[in-house]
Amino acid sequence: MCLKGNIKIIFIFLLCLILAVNLNERVYGDEFVEDEFASEVVIESVNVDESEELKPPRIEAKAAIVIDADTGRVLYEKDAYSRRAIASTTKIMTAIVAIENGNLDDKVKVSSRAASIWGSTIKLKPGEELTLKELLYGMMLRSGNDAALAVAEHVGGTVENFVKMMNDKARELGLKNTAFKTPHGLDVEGHYSTAYELAMLTRYALQNPVFAQIVATKSTTITNRSLYTTNEMLSLYPGADGVKTGYTGKAGRCLVTSATRDGFKIISVVLNCSSRSKRAESSKAILDYAFNNYKPYELLRANQELGRVKVYKGKKDSVPVVAVESIKMPLSREEKEKLRTELTLDETIKAPVYKGVEVGKIEFFVDGKLIGRSAVKTAEAVPEKSYGDYFREILDMWFKLARLNLSGVFAKSLNIMQ
Repeated sequence: MCLKGNIKIIFIFLLCLILAVNLNERVYGDEFVEDEFASEVVIESVNVDESEELKPPRIEAKAAIVIDADTGRVLYEKDAYSRRAIASTTKIMTAIVAIENGNLDDKVKVSSRAASIWGSTIKLKPGEELTLKELLYGMMLRSGNDAALAVAEHVGGTVENFVKMMNDKARELGLKNTAFKTPHGLDVEGHYSTAYELAMLTRYALQNPVFAQIVATKSTTITNRSLYTTNEMLSLYPGADGVKTGYTGKAGRCLVTSATRDGFKIISVVLNCSSRSKRAESSKAILDYAFNNYKPYELLRANQELGRVKVYKGKKDSVPVVAVESIKMPLSREEKEKLRTELTLDETIKAPVYKGVEVGKIEFFVDGKLIGRSAVKTAEAVPEKSYGDYFREILDMWFKLARLNLSGVFAKSLNIMQ
C-alpha cells in the first residue's frame, strides 16, 4: 500500500512539473497578443529648435541604435552590440527570406501545426488557403505567429529547413551575433540578435520594394480578414514607414522603425522596453536626435573629375581621373566643419593606359576617423606612342627650331636695314 502511495505521489509530482513547464513556455515563450490600437499609445511631444543640436537622449530601452539607411553609419547607440532576445522582430528575417525564395502568388495551405500556435495570430484554420503575399501581410502587420509558421512550411518545406535558410542568410549578410531557432521569435535558448545587427538586417530588407511596401502598410484586407498594424509609430511619428514590433516575456517590448524626411531615411531599433508607450517614446527620442543632429551631404559623385595623372610614353601627357563611387554621408554641423579630404594618386603611369584603371583613392576623415572612401580610376584611354609618333615629334621639333632660326635671321636683317 505504501509503495502504491509513493508511486501515486511521484506520478502527481511529475504531472505537475510537466504542466508547469508547458505553462511557463506558453506565457514566456511566445509573443503576447498586441491588440491595442495605435491611437491608444501616447508619446510626449517636445518642441525642439531644429537650429540647435540635441544631446544624446536618455531612454528606457535596454539596447538601442539609429543608423543611416543609405550608408549604415551609426548615428546613435546604446548597448547596441550585446546579444538579446528579439521577439517578433525575428519576422523581418522571415519575411525577406520568404520574399527572396518564394512565389508571392502561391496558394499556401495552412497546417494544423501553424493553426494551433498561440500568442499573436490572424486566426488561421487548418486546411485554409491564402496566398503567400497575404500571409506575409498577416505576419508583418498583425505579427501572426500562425502566418509565420505557414510561410516557413511553404517556402522551406519544413519549419526546420526554413530556419536553416534564415541562419544561412544571416551568415551571408555578415551577421555574426544573430542566430534563429524559430521563424516567429519564441523565447528559445540560442535565438538572439543585437540592436546593431537587427538594424543592418532591416537596412538590407528595406532595399526590397515588396518588403518595404508591406511594412509601411497601416491596414489592408486579405482573405476573410481585415488587418491593422501593431506598429504604433506608423500613426504617431511623422515620416515613419516601417517596420516591426515585438513582445515576449524575455525580450520585453521591442520595435524596429524606419522613417524618411526629405529623402533622408534612418532606421532605429529599441529592445527590452517595459511598455508600448515607453518603446514609442524611446524610438521617438532617438529618431528626433538623429534627424535634428545629422544632415546628409553629398561628399562625392560617381565619375566626378578629381585631377590628372601623368602618362609616360603616352600619346597624351596626362589622363583625367574620376571617382568610382558616390558618397553621401550624414554629418553633424560640427563634423561638416571638421571634414578633411585626402586624395592619393599615382604620380605617373606608363602607357598604354586603359579606361577604368584604378590609380588612387579619395578618403574623407572627421577627427582622424575614416568615414568614407572611394577608389579613383582613369576616365579615358591613352594609347602608347608608336615609332611614327616619335618621328613626328622630331620633325615638329626641327620645324620649330627652323622657324626660330629664320625669325632670328629676319630680325637681324631688319636691324641692319635700319
